Amino acid sequence: MIEPDIIALLTAVAVLTGFIDAIAGGGGLIMMPALLTAGLPPVHALATNKLQSVFGTGSAMLNFWRKGHIDLKANWLTIALVFAGAVGGALLVQRISSSALGLIIPLLLVVSAAYVLASPRMSDEDAHQRLTARGYAPVGGAIGFYDGFFGPGTGTFFTTSLVGLRGFGLTRSTALTKAFNFASNVASVLVFAMAGKMVWLLGLSMAAGAMLGGWIGSHTAMRFGAGIIRPLLVAISLGLTARLLWSYFG
Repeated sequence: MIEPDIIALLTAVAVLTGFIDAIAGGGGLIMMPALLTAGLPPVHALATNKLQSVFGTGSAMLNFWRKGHIDLKANWLTIALVFAGAVGGALLVQRISSSALGLIIPLLLVVSAAYVLASPRMSDEDAHQRLTARGYAPVGGAIGFYDGFFGPGTGTFFTTSLVGLRGFGLTRSTALTKAFNFASNVASVLVFAMAGKMVWLLGLSMAAGAMLGGWIGSHTAMRFGAGIIRPLLVAISLGLTARLLWSYFG
């Protein structure tokens, strides 16, 4: 049973992570440690994070789509493979023991935070396209699998790969990332819900915060960009990861 004050605190955290996800991705780098610190078992934390995230990404995706930044028809194959990959990842993670996940998750958080820190500076100018939409689809499917298996940093992986491989500018990449993230989150929620891993009251309360954060963040992304988020994201995620590792080995 999660205490009401913990639910309120995590809902406030969901506003922040929804905001960060809508701009640069990687909100899970904050939310996952927060859920684990609150005492949720690793698989339940992953499941509940997906539940709140599907509302946040959905809110941001709708906002970007209304402004004409997302072409769903041109990217249907990637969306389908992202969904399928996330189903596979969510099924696999449930076959790993909780004690193993307790070590794997902090290590993946460190890797994800390092990736965010090392990401190159990106602009809103479209560049040379190395892959077509069809050629990019397997890449999207692989990232979708990672999202179903773990998740934090997925938005950043989508965005940077769209910039590097599709040649899209940052805002366009961020917008399309929301469509891919939404597909993977829906897939994960379905799998985890059928397995009974969801903490519904907490997840739905956090979803309200994520929707607010996603709405604010998507407006901010379209107006200002995402550069200011990365240093804060890395600092917080590494600090919380250090605490998790200390708790695990302590």
